Amino acid sequence: MSVLDLAPVAAGTTAGEALRHTTALARRTEELGYQRFWVAEHHNMPAIASSAPPVVIAHLAAATSTIRVGSGGVMLPNHAPLVVAEQFGTLEALHPGRIDLGIGRAPGTDQVTALALRRTMEGLSAENFPQELADLINYFTGDRPGPITASPGRGNMPAVWLLGSSGFSAQLAGLLGLPFSFAHHFSSTNTLPALALYRQNFRPSQWLDKPYAMVAVNAICAETDEHAQWLSGPAALSFLRLRSGRPEPLATPEEAAAYPFTEAERQFSRERMQGQAMGSPETVRRQLTELLERTQADELMLTAMVYDVDERIRSFELIAEHVAGGLRRDK
Repeated sequence: MSVLDLAPVAAGTTAGEALRHTTALARRTEELGYQRFWVAEHHNMPAIASSAPPVVIAHLAAATSTIRVGSGGVMLPNHAPLVVAEQFGTLEALHPGRIDLGIGRAPGTDQVTALALRRTMEGLSAENFPQELADLINYFTGDRPGPITASPGRGNMPAVWLLGSSGFSAQLAGLLGLPFSFAHHFSSTNTLPALALYRQNFRPSQWLDKPYAMVAVNAICAETDEHAQWLSGPAALSFLRLRSGRPEPLATPEEAAAYPFTEAERQFSRERMQGQAMGSPETVRRQLTELLERTQADELMLTAMVYDVDERIRSFELIAEHVAGGLRRDK
């Protein structure tokens, strides 16, 4: 199992505090034996401090020693492939064998902010994504020699993953023989179709001889089901505000509990939590076991938007100590 952290900025705190909390979580999850720790690229979101994954990854890799550190992900259409190759080639050169480059094709933000990042209307389209991905990989491998050498980059290739919340990246990951991570934590209805497309289209490559699928899932664990539900309130409210175009710092559990949800908003929140893992260790074990049975995932990546960093760390401790050992995937 692995960890996806969005460096949540809690109400009344700063981005600096959020990043320090993410660092503390990375260190603790390393001690607990988690496989990898990823941060995600988001922009124009007051509740998230991970807008610059390469910078955060450099800090986290220096603050840890064994856990793999990476991006979940870098949104490639926002960046020139050469820049990404140089950034992650540098990270791999500094921390050999510990860097993951998870790549997505969505903007990670709204269209106005995407335009500010990409600077041209033509850049807003993701239709060039397959070619940009090919260019990026070539900067690492040098399989197609050209006039430009990424340095660092060539010869310092991190583990490359494709990320997705629909079928496009699933198919592309399969065709290229890359590992694939699906965003079940915010697109649960598409999980099984996308994984099926990935496996159906998989072709062995220099990186993998068979499909390797990871599923990202919201997982909040506490001593009781009731306390876990209480802790999950801010995440549900944050997602609702984001989808309503009103992103704000992560609310307290008290504020989330007092929020006057309409019936439509409550239904939206319930639907988003379907297929996720929230509750006591026994409940979370059952929910993650069901997810493994449905998806046949090789790896689970857990994310927890919890207001208090100590409660967030405690959630990962409970899962490592009381859930992980009982999880098995039927072959």
